[in-house]
Amino acid sequence: MELTDKLEILADAAKYDASCASSGAPKRNSIGKEGFGASSGMGICHSYTPDGRCVSLLKILLTNYCLYDCQYCVNRRTSNVPRARFTVAEVVKLTADFYLRNYIDGLFLSSGIIQSADYTMEQLVQVARELREVHQFRGYIHLKTIPDADPALIAAAGRYADRLSVNIELPTQDSVQKLAPEKSVHTIKLAMGSIRRKLDEKAEEPKSPRFAPAGQSTQMIVGADASDDQQILNTAETLYGSYKLKRVYYSAFSPIPHSPKSVPLAPPPMLREHRLYQADFLLRSYGFQASELLPASGGNLALDIDPKLAWALAHREHFPLDLNLAPPHMIARVPGIGLRNAQRIVELRRLRQVRYADLSRLRCSMKKISPFIITADYFPARDTTPSEQLRRSMAEAPQQMNLWPELQAA
Repeated sequence: MELTDKLEILADAAKYDASCASSGAPKRNSIGKEGFGASSGMGICHSYTPDGRCVSLLKILLTNYCLYDCQYCVNRRTSNVPRARFTVAEVVKLTADFYLRNYIDGLFLSSGIIQSADYTMEQLVQVARELREVHQFRGYIHLKTIPDADPALIAAAGRYADRLSVNIELPTQDSVQKLAPEKSVHTIKLAMGSIRRKLDEKAEEPKSPRFAPAGQSTQMIVGADASDDQQILNTAETLYGSYKLKRVYYSAFSPIPHSPKSVPLAPPPMLREHRLYQADFLLRSYGFQASELLPASGGNLALDIDPKLAWALAHREHFPLDLNLAPPHMIARVPGIGLRNAQRIVELRRLRQVRYADLSRLRCSMKKISPFIITADYFPARDTTPSEQLRRSMAEAPQQMNLWPELQAA
């Protein structure tokens, strides 16, 4: 098979893996040094940097052959799809050639399981080793870790890769047993634990050999099983706390031709994936807990409003909040005020009292925040408008999609 044909198959097969952003990678370049390549640390996988640049990586599978028969996976053993396999030398050549043509800033490499977990992991490590040691490649490398592989191979991967990821795929043990019976949540968490121990050792001994400086991440598939958002967020919260993950990525299930009956025939709403990312950001950066965003009885996040607004509407007893007196963490919980503006408000009130016009100058969403705040010149009585009425006024209006937008634009 021609290399271009392999690339077409294996790049397309990798598109379902979302866990490949590179935030947190160290800055490196080859200026004044041997080798080539650079890593900005701002994020690579089709991300936008603060100055507006779009940076990208070569995202491929080593092979889409697989011994496993995970029901949600397009590359499962029984899937009727074209198969291909790169050699180590071909992946190295593609990475170098694409970088020198300024197509990419780095490599994301995953693989189906071939022969054994150890054999597959050895192949992935060999690619990274040759790029780093033979070609002196200084760009970003993200390797997908095979959970059943020998811990020594995972340790070797961390010496060459900027980030490692171990995909848990589904939030509950029952779902894994049903849809991916050849996998084990216990084994996946053991792999995550071994990576965390290596990261902790590196943090305690800064002069020890490098190990995955951008940390580890994972992915959960949304809508492939019956798990609701409460179960998904509880699992994410546990993973963040137990394994110090940098990110949990959420990927809406995408049905494929000839899917087995054990998985849905229709995908979940893409907005559900978006709401999970918003809720995840609240867990990581705002101090929220999963139990605050969804009740213990379970359920999904609202699709018509974002999770922070939903929390505020469910906890009207905290509002309106006096921005001149409230602690910073509560200011950040006001709908329409983000972390950066919360900090700016705290800095402003050290100089003078915060006024309503100040919030407009900070480009806060005035329609969203007005029922929830008090300022020096804006002090409404406690709002008695029913939460459901407020919700209707603030909900995102549905948009009618155009069937042929190109014709309408013309």
